[in-house]
Amino acid sequence: MVRIGYHASHEQFTPSALLKYVALAEQAGFTDAMSSDHFMPWSERQGQSGFAWSWLGAALQATTLPMGMVCAPGQRYHPAIIAQAAATLAEMFPGRLWCAFGSGQQLNEHITGARWLPKSDRNARLLECVKIIRALWAGETVSFKSDFVSVSEAKLYTRPATPPLLLGAAITPETAEWVGSWADGIITVHKPYAEQRSFVEAFRRGGGAGKPMFLQAQTSYAADPQAALAGAYDQWRNNILKSSVLTELRLPAHFDATGDYIRPDDLHDHIRISSDVNQHITWLEQDITLGFERIYIHNVNREQERFIETFGAQVLPAVLSK
Repeated sequence: MVRIGYHASHEQFTPSALLKYVALAEQAGFTDAMSSDHFMPWSERQGQSGFAWSWLGAALQATTLPMGMVCAPGQRYHPAIIAQAAATLAEMFPGRLWCAFGSGQQLNEHITGARWLPKSDRNARLLECVKIIRALWAGETVSFKSDFVSVSEAKLYTRPATPPLLLGAAITPETAEWVGSWADGIITVHKPYAEQRSFVEAFRRGGGAGKPMFLQAQTSYAADPQAALAGAYDQWRNNILKSSVLTELRLPAHFDATGDYIRPDDLHDHIRISSDVNQHITWLEQDITLGFERIYIHNVNREQERFIETFGAQVLPAVLSK
C-alpha cells in the first residue's frame, strides 16, 4: 500500500520548527516522515543544519509516524555509533524507524579532516559499514579492520526485537544496480520519468526485484506559478547539479557560487514546480506506476504550512484513495 510522507529539511529550518511541521503533517493526513542528515546546508540562504539523530527521537515521540533518515557512515560517523543510535530509537519506537545509508558528500564529511575518498573507495567503505551495522544489530561482537574502517570488540547491549529496515541511497542507475545486491530496499530523489524508469530497472536488475523503493520527491508548491518557481530557485537551485559535483564541493559558499550559473528554467527537470494540485497528483501517480511505495514530499520553498494544509486537503485524499 502506498504511503505519502513529509520530508523534514534540516538544512532549511530549525529543529523546533520541523517538530511543529511534522506534527502538522500528521494531523493533515501524511502517513510517514523522513529527515535529512547534514552538518552544513547546501546554501547560506538555507542557513540551518540541526542534528538529525537528536531530532528523530523528539519527532518519533511527538507523532505516531514511521520515520527514517539518509546518512553516510564511515567518516563523520563511526558505523558502531550509527548502529547504536538506530538500535536505541528502534527499541523505543518498534517498527517505526528505517535507515538509509549512502556514500556521502564532502560538504558534510570533510569536517573530520580525513581525506575525501574517491567514489569507488567510498562505496567499498559503505559496504563494510553496512556489514558492521548488520552484525551489531544481530548481537554479534564485532572486530574489524580495513583501510577504511576499524572496530574493536564492539557489541550492542540494547537492541530492538526487529532491526530497522536498511536501505541504500542512490541517484544514478549504476549505484542503484549495486545497491540492489546488498540493501533491503532503496531510496532516491525525483528525476524525469524516463530517467527514473531506467533507475528502477537497474535496481531490479541488480537484485532489487521485490524490494521496497522509497522516493524523496523535491517539490515546490505555492499559490501561483511564479511564487513556486521563485521559492524553488531561492532555496534549492544548488541541488540540481550532477551527483559527481554535489559530492565533491566542500562548503555552502562553493555551492552558492556554482548555483549562480543556474537559471530558473533549469529547475523543472529536477523539482516539481507547480501551483496546480492536479499536476502534483499526476506526478505522484506516475511515481506509483514505477513501483515507489513510500513517497516523501519535500516542499523546497519556505511556505511549509500552506503546503501541508493544501496537500492534506486536496492531494493526499486523491492519491491514497486509489
